Amino acid sequence: MHPITAAMLPRRLRRACLALTVMWASASLAATPEKQELKLGFIKLTDCAPLVVAYEKGFFEDEGLYVTLEAQANWKVVLDRVIDGSLDASHMLPGQPLAAAAGIGHQAELVGVAVMGINTLAVTVGNDVWRALKPGLAMADGHPVHPLAASSLKPVIEDIKAGGKQFAMGMVFPTSTHNYLLRYWLAAGGIHPGYYNAGDSTGTTDGDVLLSVTPPPQMPATLGAGTIAGYSVGEPWNQQAVIKGIGVPVITAAEIWSRTPEKVLGLRRDFVEQHPDTVKALIKAVIRAEQWLDADQGANRAELVKMLSRSEYVGADAAVLAGPLLGKYQYEKGDVRATPEANVYFAGQAGYPFHGDAVWYLTQMRRWGQVDRAQPDEWYATTARKVYRADLYRAAAEELIAAGTVDASLLPAADSAMAGPSRFIDGIEFDPATPNAYLARLAIGQQGGAQ
Repeated sequence: MHPITAAMLPRRLRRACLALTVMWASASLAATPEKQELKLGFIKLTDCAPLVVAYEKGFFEDEGLYVTLEAQANWKVVLDRVIDGSLDASHMLPGQPLAAAAGIGHQAELVGVAVMGINTLAVTVGNDVWRALKPGLAMADGHPVHPLAASSLKPVIEDIKAGGKQFAMGMVFPTSTHNYLLRYWLAAGGIHPGYYNAGDSTGTTDGDVLLSVTPPPQMPATLGAGTIAGYSVGEPWNQQAVIKGIGVPVITAAEIWSRTPEKVLGLRRDFVEQHPDTVKALIKAVIRAEQWLDADQGANRAELVKMLSRSEYVGADAAVLAGPLLGKYQYEKGDVRATPEANVYFAGQAGYPFHGDAVWYLTQMRRWGQVDRAQPDEWYATTARKVYRADLYRAAAEELIAAGTVDASLLPAADSAMAGPSRFIDGIEFDPATPNAYLARLAIGQQGGAQ
């Protein structure tokens, strides 16, 4: 007979059993969480999957937590609600806690304790733009050669400007991964995405294009209405543009940065300090969920697609979700390619909050003027370590390793700054130990004093 696990029981019964387990816990069990009832936020994207799986498979409850998951309208709402305590933690953009620590926008002390997805975004353009740029692309076997350089957009941008309009693209938040990767791709192709400065909070100064904020689930409708010519967003909203016949993804995150850490599990610093065992339990549940997501070469992904398609989670059709989650990415209709590097959650230490990743985000804040003055290399390192709490992740992971739940390969060497060499579309090497030298090698963007 197979043993009955908590995940096999109805949720109400699981809660009752868990309450008894917590009450009668022996000394051999992990410490009881200080706060057991938590409200966690998420945005309707495929990289909310670790929270959904931890809830649906009973991993939160196994760790002594009663969790409510609540979809949020946009990333500003996520940030506001984590800061004011309406949410105990949330699926969050890495740039949000880092920006707060760097003095950008909200003055709050936030931390990221785990990464929640690698390579889950793309850049999509509308059909009119695609028809205009496709004739100039290199082709192989009837399809464009990837990755596409942003320079291919230059003639389109010039034509639109000649007509007295701006080439407008959507991204999800000023300190989002999507903003920084879109800007990186554009700049690598010689297109200036614009600066932020004291007089321009929109980041359009000197820009060849107009980048503006649109909430992720609204991207396809905004593109379809003609308000924007393209966008940078997480899945499934790029694939939905293909299915709806309104746009074509032109480049994925992995083609811009080979290992893009897209979201983090974000909390207030004071919550972490006041509830250390709660936070450890939360991280452990997320690690277990991420392991389930990548187990057996994606054997659980079909079940994940069904979960995320439900209205309380992502709410997109299974056909839209399935491609990127099952390792098959569709660019234009009929151009389907294997993408094993996309939507990774556990493999290759994907969940670990590497300090070097945080340093890269901080360099982009400086590059585009959100950090308004030059900072020494040590500032980048100190800010990264303050926000990306690898120590908390490591402590939680070590308990799971000791229990035999996960393999020791989950953790990198203690002094690892990054998971390994990262490849960027412009070929410029990034070393987190020398961020200012890295910035100096970027042809477009700020390097020294304030712009």
